[in-house]
Amino acid sequence: MNRISFLIIAVLLCVSQLHAQNPWIVEADNIQPDNYYGVTVANGMLGLVSSPQPLKVSSVILAGSYDIYGRGRVSNFLNGFNMLNMQLSINGNSVNSNNITQFKQVLDMKQGIQTSSFMFKDEAKVEYSYLAIRQLPFSAMLDVTITPLKDITITAANILETPEAFRDSKNFYNQINRKHVSIALLTSSAYSPTGKLNICASSSFIFPEKRGEEPQIIHSTPNCNNHSMKFTKELKAGVKYHFSLVGSTITSAYHPDPLNEVERLTIFARLEGNDRLLNKHREAWNKLWESDIVIEGDPVAQQDIHNMMYHLYSFVREGSALSISPMGLSGLGYNGHIFWDADTWMFPALLLLHPEMARSFVDYRFYRLEAAKKNAFEHGFRGAMYPWESSDSGFEETPVWALSGTFEHHISGCVALAAWNYYLVTKDKEWLKEKGFPIIRATADFWLDRVEKNEQGKYEIRNVVAADEWAENVDNDAFTNGVAQINLEVAANAAGILQEKVKSQWLEVAKNLVIHKFDNGVTKEHKTYNGEGIKQADVNLLAYPLGIIQSPPQIKKDLEYYEVRVPEKDTPAMTQAIFSLLYARLGNKEKAYHFFKDAYVPNLNPPFRVIAETKGGTNPYFITGAGGILQTVMMGFGGLEITPAGIVQKKGSLPGHWKSLTMKGIGLEKKTFVVK
Repeated sequence: MNRISFLIIAVLLCVSQLHAQNPWIVEADNIQPDNYYGVTVANGMLGLVSSPQPLKVSSVILAGSYDIYGRGRVSNFLNGFNMLNMQLSINGNSVNSNNITQFKQVLDMKQGIQTSSFMFKDEAKVEYSYLAIRQLPFSAMLDVTITPLKDITITAANILETPEAFRDSKNFYNQINRKHVSIALLTSSAYSPTGKLNICASSSFIFPEKRGEEPQIIHSTPNCNNHSMKFTKELKAGVKYHFSLVGSTITSAYHPDPLNEVERLTIFARLEGNDRLLNKHREAWNKLWESDIVIEGDPVAQQDIHNMMYHLYSFVREGSALSISPMGLSGLGYNGHIFWDADTWMFPALLLLHPEMARSFVDYRFYRLEAAKKNAFEHGFRGAMYPWESSDSGFEETPVWALSGTFEHHISGCVALAAWNYYLVTKDKEWLKEKGFPIIRATADFWLDRVEKNEQGKYEIRNVVAADEWAENVDNDAFTNGVAQINLEVAANAAGILQEKVKSQWLEVAKNLVIHKFDNGVTKEHKTYNGEGIKQADVNLLAYPLGIIQSPPQIKKDLEYYEVRVPEKDTPAMTQAIFSLLYARLGNKEKAYHFFKDAYVPNLNPPFRVIAETKGGTNPYFITGAGGILQTVMMGFGGLEITPAGIVQKKGSLPGHWKSLTMKGIGLEKKTFVVK
């Protein structure tokens, strides 16, 4: 082979790879039900998880709606009504995974739509799309197009089935007729396991035909937990037929009359019509993507970063005053509870990309401040002690067997730091006065009671579960003491800005909190730490995000010591993300890229490259890990930092094969930062 031929082949292979790795599209064309991890389309309130079965959604997750059932005698996310459940028959044969071919599913991250297609024998091609409608928080849509290859007869049925844990279900069917439109409403209502919440769902078909020409809808109720509506249509070969199904679901957590409201919402979506719903949905997603991360030179990393951003955007809703759990709206993992994951791992990335969305995280904490104060009171402390696991009430929701619920107190400092960073980015002094400072002051007061003064006049925090949760009931955990120090310092800073009283004890304790070291100068994870394996980064968090350790030699020394103490498996993705971020800031491109890949690639599950919590794990989507990796890209490779002067860019350090990194729409001013 001559040199020119070799170059041509090399170029073609490169172009082929770039074409195959679309930055916005994830394709799955080898769908195996026994090795399938669904992808979520969500709008920050409603999550629809894909299924390996045609025309199915595997689960519907409702944000902010909890009841006590299942694991640990604590509140759990509700797996809601599947109001888009569809059954299709062609020429009397029910479509299923055993009688279709060329089944393909595609996630369009730019538009927030999951599209599927398949062939049914030699009779028809079927294409359908699911979306959680971005502009309508409690509504979703299924869009179906059938291309007949022969003359066929189809029957499409929408089935509403009451989830197993629900009780006292009731089914309703209404036909609303007006001069210009006929609306069929399939509705179900039930109560959550303890009766705490009333959950309702409703759906309606949208047909292309004019009033009076649409197919007849037949309603049936085989039992009290299941009912359906269906229509039959004869289709001519080569003539496409398109119809849609809109559905809404809401609980009494959001509306005092969910039954009537859910039907109103479905009627609203039905009369908006398919085109208006899709256009507004796409406009909303286009606006979200005005804040973007563009990687030149690594198409695989580009697609993966978009995947992480897509899920973060999907799981959060501006103005909701809700935070998100480690698994977002992808399932019932961790009972849907809110941990430090939200404040420390997801929030900083979102704060840079969309401060208006990130505000929901800190508002969520503000509205549960009184519960945190009661929690502190119960434990004999002043101020506010935030729970390790939180749901709707703001009280402790950790199962009793997990000691983190009683002792993992660093969460209070994490909440305070998030509130402070929100102020630094937005400079919203009114928010700081009304919501931010009350959080920061109350958590700072908690630490004044939580510390103990030793014989040397230093302050210790004894008997905690460390950020490295394998270290239980230890004294002077490095991260706990470090975040307490930051909490106390920012309380003084915030008070000064607002011309409030600065307590002298805040700075006195902050200046004298103990952080132990080994004789060789390595920062010690806790007082009795002796080199054992760690679950996740703890000491290294003192360099980022806390900024307590700033000396490059010390950061390097601590990295080299702790990076070899993390086992290959059973550790969360954030650990390697922090290693990568810090190595990038030190200018070590090789190690930075190694840990960047190690943070998530071994955690990916098919067919949509969804991230699990651990290497080889099976509980995706782990949005905590995604948040950590996005911080690696922006704060490590990109050099961005949140400071009292706002968002600034310091020297970035890219992996060797990355040509450039562009971060667009950053902060309130929507700035662009570039590293080459």
